[in-house]
Amino acid sequence: METRPVRGGAARPGHRLRFGVAAEGIERLAASLVGEAFAPHRHDTYAIGVTLAGVQTFRYRGEVRRCLPGEWHVLHPDEVHDGAAGTDAGFGYRIFYVDPYLVQEALGGRPLPFVADPVVRPEGMSPSLLAWLRHLDEPLEDLARLEVALLVAAALERHADVPARRRRDPLAVEALARVRELIAADPVTRHPVAEFERVSGLDRWTIARQFRAAFGTSPTRFRTMRQLDLARRAMRGGVPLREAALRAGFADQSHLTRMFKRAYGLTPGEWTAALT
Repeated sequence: METRPVRGGAARPGHRLRFGVAAEGIERLAASLVGEAFAPHRHDTYAIGVTLAGVQTFRYRGEVRRCLPGEWHVLHPDEVHDGAAGTDAGFGYRIFYVDPYLVQEALGGRPLPFVADPVVRPEGMSPSLLAWLRHLDEPLEDLARLEVALLVAAALERHADVPARRRRDPLAVEALARVRELIAADPVTRHPVAEFERVSGLDRWTIARQFRAAFGTSPTRFRTMRQLDLARRAMRGGVPLREAALRAGFADQSHLTRMFKRAYGLTPGEWTAALT
């Protein structure tokens, strides 16, 4: 496998981030890091990436892991991790962020797989996944989006700690999806639990138990991440941070900064400066 640095290089200290063409439920990113580490953070998506240059180290589920050029890392939604260079030369990688709902659809309702050992050898992943990361600027049309989702789902099941089994009591995915859609449509609003019960036809305890099983995170965490999506779009459009925070429904700029760093390992200012 070719191991040249990602666009933006790895010579200058700091972070470099370049987003590729996205599709519904899939985000692609090329990144490099020299010196500074990503602070501990967690996503509400699957993070599936490949190291292209240098040595990537990260702490995950109580252990320090090393990901060498050509190796992949698979991080589950809501699992705290950081990220640092294993050498002074820094490292470069490319990564998919995949909505668990898309994985759930690809799995046909089976439980979300959990990959306990996050570092996967090159031969353990489909070359087609790497191709979609190599060509970040190629659009993911409808069929391509489905192909990526199926490849990701297959990889997750192949490397899962325990093979997925069908539940005796299937998840109420369609009903839970209505809760998810309500939150996503208006993440600035804090919807009462009674509204979730109304749109889903489920009681609040079932919603709380099954939402995470279906989508990899809690309803509260899902809402926070959608607020951060709004804030990121505003920031990339040049909106001042204070205004971006208010538009996204955060109490103030400090509140946004705390939530942002917990999600991405960088402050909003660091993240904006890293964009290329």
